[in-house]
Amino acid sequence: MKTEPTYTRAIVKLLDALATSQDEVLDAVARRCAETLKNKGLIHLFGSGHSVIPTLEAFPRYGSFVGLHPLNDPRLMWHNVLGPGGVRELLWLERTENYIDKFLDHEPLNAGDVIVIYSHSGKNAAGIDAALYAKAKGLYVVAVTSKANMTTPGRHSSGKHLAEIADAVVDTGAPIEDAVVWVDGWDRPLGGSSTVIASVVSHEIIARTGAVLAAEGHPAIPTFVSPTVAGASVSSNDEVFAEHARYLHAARGRALEAQA
Repeated sequence: MKTEPTYTRAIVKLLDALATSQDEVLDAVARRCAETLKNKGLIHLFGSGHSVIPTLEAFPRYGSFVGLHPLNDPRLMWHNVLGPGGVRELLWLERTENYIDKFLDHEPLNAGDVIVIYSHSGKNAAGIDAALYAKAKGLYVVAVTSKANMTTPGRHSSGKHLAEIADAVVDTGAPIEDAVVWVDGWDRPLGGSSTVIASVVSHEIIARTGAVLAAEGHPAIPTFVSPTVAGASVSSNDEVFAEHARYLHAARGRALEAQA
């Protein structure tokens, strides 16, 4: 017989804790993101493995806006369970140090930008190396991670967890083992929690950043919208894609100037 709580109740409990305990840090992150957007900077989002999902959920997504920039390396995602593009390759690569700079060297990361890095454990090389790289470039680093994992030994050569490097830490509150439902007669928990909570954090940052900009009288940024919204159509997002291209073009120009 299944034990309580059910998966949904367990997630609701974790999200309720998030809403209370992380309110101040989410507001602080939103203020920093708003400042970056006012200066035409970018909010980069990075993760590997399942932590890619919160970046995909951030942009382009109904209700998100220009200035959000997912940093998605296909080698840090899986396309097969086994074999080429499989999970074993991904797990090896995300734990291998001195790789991620080869990917980030081609991305328009500029001083004053924000980067949100998702990692449940906060121990993988991909996230830690990305944080170190971004800090060296003058970016504001936000970690979305579970602080519970800081009680376990790190495995990066720096000896640090992601949360120890970041400028701001959003604690998902997910348990170390990630899964949250224990079933009688089953010796391992079921139902992963960290990705769901991290995706909620993405939308919290987006919504709160928009609220800050609106309160300061900043003009609305082109926003990805469902054609079901009054006044919108299937072609309404053409301006979003066009403005996104302009943002990236300008950011790449600044990055090249900084390298010169």
